[in-house]
Amino acid sequence: MAETLKEPKCSAIVIGGSAGSLDVLLEVFPALKADLKIPIIIVVHRKGSSESLLTDLLQSRTALTVLEAEEKSLMEGGKVYIAPADYHLLIEDDHTISLDYSEKINYSRPSIDVTFQSAAEVFKAGLVCILLSGSNADGVEGLKIVNNFGGRVVIQNPNTAIMPYMPQQASIAVKPNLVLDSFEMAEFINGLPG
Repeated sequence: MAETLKEPKCSAIVIGGSAGSLDVLLEVFPALKADLKIPIIIVVHRKGSSESLLTDLLQSRTALTVLEAEEKSLMEGGKVYIAPADYHLLIEDDHTISLDYSEKINYSRPSIDVTFQSAAEVFKAGLVCILLSGSNADGVEGLKIVNNFGGRVVIQNPNTAIMPYMPQQASIAVKPNLVLDSFEMAEFINGLPG
């Protein structure tokens, strides 16, 4: 009986955010355990000129390997994949990354919705999606799909977000599994069964 109550194994984590989300990432990543066995994908809205700045910045704050996602990269535990500027990031059934240059969604490319939906279809109940601070509703439609596939939905507490609009819209449209302050996120991620 106890088996049925256990939390499902986490196969992947996708973190999405826009304005104000970098502060959260810089708080969370130094506290992530070095032996984390779960791949993490980060989708943040940024300008094309920012190139590898985000990758280098996060790599300097964590023991995990941080990479700019590349076409056909196979997702591996303990690695962080950052969606490149101006490309949508999708996950294929074989857990490889696919990059797409189709039209912007919610004025954004990469779109958080696109990655959340793609990951939900592949990882189903094994997916954890975290939506951070932001000033538009990108990610909300994707979280509905994550919910439908049995994945776990976590949103940043809108009351503590620099730009509360994105997590507020998510909390209205989707019943989140958890609402966390930024200082609680690393402990949550570290505790996920991988």
